[in-house]
Amino acid sequence: MAYSEELAGRIRVELIAREGYVEKKMFGGICFMLKGNMACGIVGDFLIARVGPVKYAEALDEPHAALFDFTGRPMTGWVKVAPEGWNAETDLKKWVQMGVDYALSLPPK
Repeated sequence: MAYSEELAGRIRVELIAREGYVEKKMFGGICFMLKGNMACGIVGDFLIARVGPVKYAEALDEPHAALFDFTGRPMTGWVKVAPEGWNAETDLKKWVQMGVDYALSLPPK
């Protein structure tokens, strides 16, 4: 499955200078990791944000956010965001920062 190269470029701008930044092909798309933990990714045109269990319900209440159920089962702590929810620069930065905050709250791998 292809993923949005435009979105990938915008996420790179936000993350590339951070310590422990790595990109990996995953889920048929791409994921962005910090210190070995996934922060966010892209599957098709959807932004995937790993927000963690504490912010999960709050994140699902955001416009254009939905369960991330890539395997057919919802993945608690992860949300997918439709393009309408990340097109604006402030929205993208918000989602990426949520993923960064959670990834950096975990022990490095």
